[in-house]
Amino acid sequence: MNAQVEPLSDKEIEERLAELPGWSVEGDSLRRHYLFHGHVPAVAMVVHIAQIQEELGHHADLTLGYNRVGIAVNTHSIGGRVTHLDFGLARRIEDIAPGHGVR
Repeated sequence: MNAQVEPLSDKEIEERLAELPGWSVEGDSLRRHYLFHGHVPAVAMVVHIAQIQEELGHHADLTLGYNRVGIAVNTHSIGGRVTHLDFGLARRIEDIAPGHGVR
C-alpha cells in the first residue's frame, strides 16, 4: 500500500509543521497533546480519531489520560519515518479538534 511513500526531508517537515500549530516532531514521530474538560470529552476524541484512522488506513499511537489525549504518528511501513500520510492524519485530527490547548 505504501510502496510509493517516501520520508519527508527536514525542510519539508518544517514547512508542513508551520501549517499545524501545536504539532511537533520528536524523534521520528509527529506529535501533539490535546487537553479537555474531563474524561468523557477525551474519550470521545479518541473514538473520533479512531474513525478517521480507519477511513485513511493509517494509524497513530494514542495515549488517553483523564483529560488529555496524546498522539504520536509515523509511517511504520517505511521504517517509522514521517511522511505526507502522517501530516494528512494530523490535518484531519486538527479539523475535528479546534481550540484545544497544548501542554
